[in-house]
Amino acid sequence: QVHLVESGGGLVQPGGSLRLSCTASGSIFGINAMGWYRQAPGKQRVLVATITNDGSTNYADSVKGRFAISRDNAKNTVYLQMNSLKPEDTADYYCIAISHGYYWGQGTQVTVPS
Repeated sequence: QVHLVESGGGLVQPGGSLRLSCTASGSIFGINAMGWYRQAPGKQRVLVATITNDGSTNYADSVKGRFAISRDNAKNTVYLQMNSLKPEDTADYYCIAISHGYYWGQGTQVTVPS
């Protein structure tokens, strides 16, 4: 089992920045990749960004150039730096760890008012 704890959400004005953090514990040695998904009210959960153990990254088109995912393997932590935030970025953000299964964090809310 992998346990994920997220932090860093909040309310930010358009154009502002936030950094989300997600720390993994438990059976972390089997983790191949980590990432972030988001779910806006009334919508499906969608991919935001992922990062593999070798540092390869993948981003949704809607966040390319504005968001950056990184990881600190020594701290078992993945980060999502979000810049130039827009109202359409408002969502619950969920950390995911991909191991022998898929593990999810509890979610952290990001609100960008229009």
